[in-house]
Amino acid sequence: MKIIAGSAHNQLAEDIAAYLQTSIADVTVDAFPDGETFVQINENIRGEDVFIVQPTCPPTNHNLMELLIMVDAARRASAGRITAVMPFFGYARQDRKDKSRVPITAKLVANLISAAGVNRVVTMDLHAAQIQGFFDIPVDHLYARPVMVKYLKEELNMVGEDLVVVSPDVGGVKNARFYSDALGADLAIVAKHRVSATKVEATNVIGNVEGKNVFLIDDMTETGGTLCAAAKILSEQGGCKKIFAGVSHAVIGETARKRIENSPIESLVTTNSVPQAHGSNVIPLSVAQLFGEAIRRIHNGESVTSLFDL
Repeated sequence: MKIIAGSAHNQLAEDIAAYLQTSIADVTVDAFPDGETFVQINENIRGEDVFIVQPTCPPTNHNLMELLIMVDAARRASAGRITAVMPFFGYARQDRKDKSRVPITAKLVANLISAAGVNRVVTMDLHAAQIQGFFDIPVDHLYARPVMVKYLKEELNMVGEDLVVVSPDVGGVKNARFYSDALGADLAIVAKHRVSATKVEATNVIGNVEGKNVFLIDDMTETGGTLCAAAKILSEQGGCKKIFAGVSHAVIGETARKRIENSPIESLVTTNSVPQAHGSNVIPLSVAQLFGEAIRRIHNGESVTSLFDL
């Protein structure tokens, strides 16, 4: 087994390697003066089972291209099998034609990854689960739910009748239902209207949250707009007590961090799938063990199904 780390999230790759009791392969990833990416694998990987850890988070295009170049380098070095470990799959929101004359970029990215020479993909909490079907190669789709639920139960004591799990939009109800079942809590929905890519308006609350703690759950946040708009209406109209939020991928910048900090949200529970997941009231949970165990089982030809269980 060889673990290769891209430059997107070296710390997560090192944590995964530590769980597997191995080390990161010696690989040079550099850039030419004109910005072109240069990759050289400095050790023998002929016939090896190669796992390339590279979330395609911002800068998305750079990290995606770097992944493709690393895959090509591994393929030309006669790697036995190449698995792309993508904790965060960029372009996942462009999974359908919702307007005239727009691309389905998630499918294009899947084609690029397959064409580069990847034999298998390991990812987590895709924005749309059907993206697995865009690939003609095996995709292991992991979930952050076991990691998140464990923290909510053991550290925040968020269980039972005093808690309501809230989906910030209708599309996230299925995910919210899983959390509400796991935590023994009720379910509510915030209806929203997206004005633009950066502005969201919450309209009303469907369900009873009065006098209860609230856990807002979504698959990802980038600007914090959806979560903060939902938290505002829950605070103003719902009459709830404390509001916590959770996302699998916190691809946030300084503007989003300040927005979340100044919102009614007590803290944002997320994973370290991307290096952007940090802030004064952001709690990143490590998924290194989850991915490390998936890699170990794939390498040994074992089932990964039990990783989905709580």
